[in-house]
Amino acid sequence: MTRAVRRGPIVARLATLLLLAIIWWTPPPQELTVATWRLFAIFVTAIFSVIAGALPILTASVFAIAGAVLAGLLSPDEAYAGFANATILLIVVAFLVAGAVVKSGLSARAGYWVVSRFGRSTLGLSYSIFFLDAVIAPAFPSNTARSGVLYPLAFSLAKAAGAHPDSPDRRKVGAFLMYSGIVSLSVSSALWLTAMAANPLGTEIARRYGVEIGFGRWLLAASVPTLCAMALLPIVLFRIVGPEVRDTPEAPAAARTALAALGPLTRQEWVVLVVFAGMVLLWASAATLHLDSTAIAFLGLGALLVTGAVTSQDIAQQGDVLATFIWFAVLFTLSSQLNTMGFMAFLGERLAGALSGFAAPTAGLVLVVGYILLHYLFVSQTAHLLALFGVFLDVGTRLGVNPLVLAFHLLFATNYFSVITPQGSSANLLFAGSGYLSQHELYRLGAITTAVSFVIYAVVATPWLKLVIR
Repeated sequence: MTRAVRRGPIVARLATLLLLAIIWWTPPPQELTVATWRLFAIFVTAIFSVIAGALPILTASVFAIAGAVLAGLLSPDEAYAGFANATILLIVVAFLVAGAVVKSGLSARAGYWVVSRFGRSTLGLSYSIFFLDAVIAPAFPSNTARSGVLYPLAFSLAKAAGAHPDSPDRRKVGAFLMYSGIVSLSVSSALWLTAMAANPLGTEIARRYGVEIGFGRWLLAASVPTLCAMALLPIVLFRIVGPEVRDTPEAPAAARTALAALGPLTRQEWVVLVVFAGMVLLWASAATLHLDSTAIAFLGLGALLVTGAVTSQDIAQQGDVLATFIWFAVLFTLSSQLNTMGFMAFLGERLAGALSGFAAPTAGLVLVVGYILLHYLFVSQTAHLLALFGVFLDVGTRLGVNPLVLAFHLLFATNYFSVITPQGSSANLLFAGSGYLSQHELYRLGAITTAVSFVIYAVVATPWLKLVIR
C-alpha cells in the first residue's frame, strides 16, 4: 500500500515532465511565436501537475515563473508584475480581515444566533447554514477559510440531531447537513464580489473585454438568482437525501444557551463588526464615489491594526496568506502574458470557428455548459478561471453573445460548479472527510446540485441581468 501511494506522485510528475517536453518541442502553429507556445507549455503543465496530483499549486507556480524567466520567455518585469496587481493585493488584505472575524468570536456568535432563529427543523438547520454563510461571506475572500467556520457548526448540529458517522440509523441527517455546508459555500460565494478569491480576478480579466464589474454591480446582478438558489437548494437536497429526522425543537434553545454564555458583544467584536460593515458599505458605493476597492481594504485593515483587533503576530501566523499571494500572482501573470502575446486570441478563434454555426443564445449556452463540465478536470476554481474564463468570454463575444451577461454567467458558474466533485474546491474537504458522505454520494449529489444550480441561474439570472445591468 505504501509503495502504491508513493508511486502515484512519481508517475504524475513523470507524466507532467513528458507533457512539458512534448508541447515544448512541438512546432507551434503558424499564428504563434515559439516564445508564446513555450510559455503556454509551462502554463498548461503547471495546471496539469495540480490536476494530476503531481505538485501542490504553490510549488507548481514557483517552478512555472522561474522557468519562464530563466528560459527567456518573460522579462523579470513582466514575470513579477502580478505581485503589484491591485486585485491580488485586495484578496490578500481581505484574507487578513477574515482572520479578525474568526479571532474576535464574531463568526461563532453569528452561528449561534442564526440557529436560535431557524433551527426548529432539519430543513431549518440547513437554511441556518446558508443564511450564516451569506452574511459572513463578504468578509471572507476564501471559501476554504469560511468552511472552517461552517464545518464545526454543521458537525455540532448533526451531533445534536443524534447523527453519527458510524450510526446508520441517522446517518442521512449528518449527510444532509454536511452537504448543505458544501452547497452553501458554492452559492454564497456567487453573492458577493469579495466572497471568493477568483471573483475579483475574473472581473479583472473581464475588463480586457470592456466589461466593468464593481462591488455594487456584482451584488445587484447576483442578488436575485443567488437568493433564489439559496431558497431552493436546501429543499432539493432535503428531498434527495431524505434525512431521517425532520424536527429539531431543542436546537434553538441550545443555541440561545450558548449565546447567553458568551454574554454581550466584546469590545473586539464591536470593532470588527463596525469595521467590517464600513468596508462593505464603502465597497458597495465605490463606483459611485470613485473609490478604489483595494484602498478600502487597506483602510479596513489599518483600522483593525490600530485598534488591536489584528496584530502583527496574527499576520505572522497566517502563512497561508503568503502562499496564496504567490501562486495567485504567478498564475494571473502567466495567464495575462499569454493573452498579451496573442495565445488567448488564437485559442478563441479556433473555438469560435467550431461554434460558428450556432446562434448567439445557443453559443452562449454551449459555452457555459462546456465551462462547467470542464471543472471535472480541475481541483481549483481559481486555476480553472485563469485558464479558461478569458478564452470562453472572448469566444462568446466573437459570436455575438452579450459580453456582460456571459461574463456574469461564467463567473457565477465558477462558484456553483465547485460542488461537481469532492475535489472541485478545497472548501469541500472538511465536509467530504466528515464520514457522513461516501465518494459515490458526493459525485451523485454534486452532479445533481450543479445541474439544478445551472438551471436556476440560466432561468433567473438571464432575464434579471438584461433588466438591471446596462
